[in-house]
Amino acid sequence: MSLLKQKGHVAGKGHGTDMRKKTAFMGLFLAFALVLSYIESLVPVSLGIPGVKLGLANLAVLLALYVYGWREALLLNLMRVLLSGFLFGSLFMAMYSMAGALCSFSAMCLLKRTGRFSLTGVSMAGGVFHNVGQLLTAFFVLKAPGVVFYLPVLLAAGIGAGFLMGRLSEEVIKYIRRARE
Repeated sequence: MSLLKQKGHVAGKGHGTDMRKKTAFMGLFLAFALVLSYIESLVPVSLGIPGVKLGLANLAVLLALYVYGWREALLLNLMRVLLSGFLFGSLFMAMYSMAGALCSFSAMCLLKRTGRFSLTGVSMAGGVFHNVGQLLTAFFVLKAPGVVFYLPVLLAAGIGAGFLMGRLSEEVIKYIRRARE
């Protein structure tokens, strides 16, 4: 359940003031995601393996998913990938990022919907499936079956990065809840 629904408000419905606040917060989430993408592009944590990153920008997507819902988080995710690809990367990088983001987002939404996973568990699955999406893209684009040998390392990296982003998201959401009370 989103934070707004817990407080008796339904995101996207009601007075124009609610919609303006939501639009402003979504703009802040997008700016936050782009800043985190930029920081991550400056400080690559590749560990010698292509594609291994912390996924800092996923923090904004997780927050949007849990604060507003899947539609807003999906829009944020798509905008983040497109804009960060144009601003800090290349079309090739944006293609891989989009594949990972869509795969990751699908897994996160499905797991969140079950209600059986914590935010950190959802984030860890997102980290794993982001890497799986990118690996599948590399497999089909490069036509190189050898890329599957990256899978164990990418799975471990996805679990670790997902854990970190999930825990951080949980703490930020606790702060948001306290600020709203």
